Amino acid sequence: MSLTSQEIASQPQCWQDVLGQLPAHSPALPAKGEHVAVIGCGTSWFMAQAYAQLREDSGHGPTDAYPASAARLRRRYDRIIALTRSGTTTEVLTALASADPTTRVTTITAVADSPAARAAHDVIVLAGADEQSVVQTRYPTTQLVLLLAHLGHSVEQARADLGTALDAPLDPELLRAEQITFLGEGWHAGLAHEAALKVREAAARWTESYLVMEYRHGPIAVAGPGRAVWSLSPLPAELADRIEATGAHLRRARLDPLAELVLAQRVAVRLAEDAGRDPDRPAHLTRSVVLP
Repeated sequence: MSLTSQEIASQPQCWQDVLGQLPAHSPALPAKGEHVAVIGCGTSWFMAQAYAQLREDSGHGPTDAYPASAARLRRRYDRIIALTRSGTTTEVLTALASADPTTRVTTITAVADSPAARAAHDVIVLAGADEQSVVQTRYPTTQLVLLLAHLGHSVEQARADLGTALDAPLDPELLRAEQITFLGEGWHAGLAHEAALKVREAAARWTESYLVMEYRHGPIAVAGPGRAVWSLSPLPAELADRIEATGAHLRRARLDPLAELVLAQRVAVRLAEDAGRDPDRPAHLTRSVVLP
């Protein structure tokens, strides 16, 4: 079994552990009403998108998600949250160095003595969720479970569905598809982007991801026989009918969106293995992007 598969399978324990740590980490997270910026790269940016959308939709305060390479941190914020597994990503460190020095910074990382941790006022270390594999799986979901729970969003359905996501047989139509498009609405959109990234990273397969209601504005033209559309959010009946009419295989959301993401992680690993690729060490990727 690959390291990535082992790390995917360990998520129930990681989620349980981080929920137990919530009281200790809460003081480092934004209070209700704070104006917050969340930054990250790649997977971390997609987790930032999911959290920012749900935080604002839940009435906790204005929340902007930025890719660290394009973060506008000179705007007035009460707090910046930097999401970075390694704590060494160049763009994150550059963004934090450019921020208004009066803005409080919280870094969430797996490495306590990392540069991003040293650049913060408050640090949340999720060392137990760290990974050996390059492709992130358990770390980002554990991080997001912590952030969602802090908002008061119940993650119990996700935990209940996690067993199914880890044990259910993989859909052969998804494994045969030459291309997969992931859809999500609201805070699920960040998860859809992350699911697509997992398949690209691990298996080098063509994937796309869109907001549910944006999909019909052009991207649906890609759908067709031999391809798949996987929605992490409920679909309007009219859109589902249109997708099925293209001949593409449609997977409707059956599990909590976080659990659907875990299932997509498993699909990514299986596609990589079927293609003879190493899911732990994908070509052209490293654990952290450190620029000269």
